[in-house]
Amino acid sequence: MNRIDQKFAELREKKQSGFIPFISVGDPDLRTSVDIVKTLEEAGAAMVELGVPYSDPLADGPVIQRSSLRALQGGRISILDCIQVAKQARSEGCELPFILFTYFNPVLQTGLERIFPLLQESDISGLIIPDLPMEEDEEVRAMAAQYGIHLIPLVAPTSKERVQRIVSRASGFVYCVSSLGVTGTRTEFHTGIDEFLSTVKASTDLPVAIGFGISNNEQFKRFSGVCDGIVVGSALVRQIEEALPQLTDPNAKSEGLLQIRNFVKALIE
Repeated sequence: MNRIDQKFAELREKKQSGFIPFISVGDPDLRTSVDIVKTLEEAGAAMVELGVPYSDPLADGPVIQRSSLRALQGGRISILDCIQVAKQARSEGCELPFILFTYFNPVLQTGLERIFPLLQESDISGLIIPDLPMEEDEEVRAMAAQYGIHLIPLVAPTSKERVQRIVSRASGFVYCVSSLGVTGTRTEFHTGIDEFLSTVKASTDLPVAIGFGISNNEQFKRFSGVCDGIVVGSALVRQIEEALPQLTDPNAKSEGLLQIRNFVKALIE
């Protein structure tokens, strides 16, 4: 069974919402990314999105853009490096389902015939490509199905008809975008968010996750019990940014990882 399916089955049995963190792989370096993934698992993450640094992002706000820039400047991190981080974390005992979050160009440059066997070999369970519209995803979808990897769609609060069309083709879970625009912390969400979530949930039996803008315990609790998964990206990436002095100092790295762990605990408990 795909690890994503297994994890959501466990969460539904416990009547819990899963915490799904996003990190920019390679910020500040690949070894530390492995350590952060392991720290997130210890802190209570259900699964993790491994963000591939990209120089021309579509959906990323300023916090994640800065983290991508640091990763690209520090080591020119590629999609293959990000896949290797998953493989390394798994070899060190991490049991989390891994989701690769990437734009289509790195996938295209690597080649579908090459990348999907690597994803499978590295035990990556899901793939999110925000700039690949459903009208053009047939080849990628077929390859993902062949290798047992979920191609997870992003669904924004637009027309009900389009939402239903996207959801009908979903695999793994449906990632609902809380607000129109790019990622980033928010004080308010789309005014019709509850109606939007109801539309999505009425259109699928798959788990439903929500992301974009969730940054504190109050907001996390707002969607706990409503959604099967809650994605936190920019707030966590900002915490990593604040901990960079410790994370990049071998003598203080454990302190930096502890800061991340404490942030997650305060967010989800």
